[in-house]
Amino acid sequence: MKLVVGFGNPGNEYNFTRHNSGFLALDFYAKVKGLTWETHPKFGAIYLKDEDRIFIKPQGFYNTSGVPVKAFQNFYKIDTKDILVVCDDFNLDFGKLRRREKGSAGGNNGLKSVIAELKTEDFKRLRIGTGNDELRKKIGDVDFVLSKFTPEEKTKLPEILKQVSEELSSF
Repeated sequence: MKLVVGFGNPGNEYNFTRHNSGFLALDFYAKVKGLTWETHPKFGAIYLKDEDRIFIKPQGFYNTSGVPVKAFQNFYKIDTKDILVVCDDFNLDFGKLRRREKGSAGGNNGLKSVIAELKTEDFKRLRIGTGNDELRKKIGDVDFVLSKFTPEEKTKLPEILKQVSEELSSF
């Protein structure tokens, strides 16, 4: 069994924000595959199953994402090497994907939470580039990650999410 985690914040006000790139990616995958999300309140996440993979979207805020990851890992006896986290990265150019087998949080509070809960950095991550240096300089990092995509970026999202979906299918 494998666990795929998409990072984001719950609530309509966060839809199509940079920080919700993980949610967007998993929603795109689910739509393409014709899968439906289910609620699992005990674990603090919504989830779906596809073959030997469980996909989750934690329903606490971004910086507490590790709690449901640990709950699903424990319940399904999932090895950390079989966990993949999908998250945004404003240090990567918009649309660029970066896959790592392990590593530090790199300033990402969701990854910090997962590392703290799992007590290891040895899990896979797929970072989705959300970088837009011009906008980021204007509004600052906190407002930037919670900002909506620009109209130009929105037109590019389907192709980016398709690439992420392909990565998820091969995991």
